[in-house]
This record gives sequence, structure tokens and C-alpha cells, in this order.
Amino acid sequence: MNRAEKEEWVEKFREDFQKAQSIILTNHSGIGVNTVNELRSEFRANGVHYHVVKNTLARMAVEDTEVEDLSDEFRYPTAVAYSFDDAVMPAKIARDFAEEHEEYSVKAGFLNGNVIDVDTVSNLAEMPSKDEIRVKLLNLFQSAPTKFVQLLGTPGRNFLGVLQSRKDDIDE
Repeated sequence: MNRAEKEEWVEKFREDFQKAQSIILTNHSGIGVNTVNELRSEFRANGVHYHVVKNTLARMAVEDTEVEDLSDEFRYPTAVAYSFDDAVMPAKIARDFAEEHEEYSVKAGFLNGNVIDVDTVSNLAEMPSKDEIRVKLLNLFQSAPTKFVQLLGTPGRNFLGVLQSRKDDIDE
């Protein structure tokens, strides 16, 4: 990689890191190529960017940005996962993959202006993703009108029940 390419790379990642909802740093050493390709596919399918980074260039990319506190974490082999749309998905995929593969581990993350540790990344992964929240919201929107119509019919049914009881009392 020549100097111009390095400068271009640093600028691209500087912009990406500043736009990302969350950033998850992982250690990928010891993982086979086919396994990493599966992981990349999983990230890509969920709209998450995943890159193996050169630590010195990554430190330059975060220098003088709000993500600068993360620069100390760029040590040893590092891969970066981030998403522009969903803060939870990079953490969820990385944590799940780390649970299945001993060699793969989450190092740290960045969320809402703060560096987060492995436990916080795990807690973030437990949260519902944007799509899961949308499904729950859609279900709520669909169930509310149904319950409202049932509620509107309740007084009429109750009134008919009272009339039927009254009629049964008279007939006896």
C-alpha cells in the first residue's frame, strides 16, 4: 500500500467511524479463511461493515475525532465491525460468533461517545435489533385496533346479557 492509498484509507475510515452507530473491535487471530468468509457474509447480510485493519492506520483514522478514545484498543490483530443503521447488530453477530469459536474474541467497542468493555458489548448484543423492534411495533399497531373493536362491543354484549338474564327471570 503506497502513501496515497494509506491516506485515502485513513480518510475513509475516519468518516465511517464518525457516522457509525456503534463500533465493535474483535481479535480474529487463529480463525481459518473459510470461517472468516462465513463471518463476513453474516455481517454483510445484516448491513454491517467488517474489516481487518492495520492498527497504525486505524489509530490515525480515529485521531482528533470523537472516537479517539478507542485508539488504545488498536493492538494485536484487530478487525472492526460497524453499522450506520443499527447499533446492536455488530455486537450481536460478533458476540454470537465468539461464543461459537474460541479463537475469536470481542476486544472492546464504542457507543454513544464512550469506549465500552466486553461485558457492555455483550449487554448491547442482548438488546433487540432495529428489525426486531419494528416487528414488535407492527404487532402492537395491529393488535391495538382489534382490542379497541372488542372493547367497543363489550357494553353491547353486557347489556344483552343483562336483558337475557332478565328475560330468563321472567320466564321462570
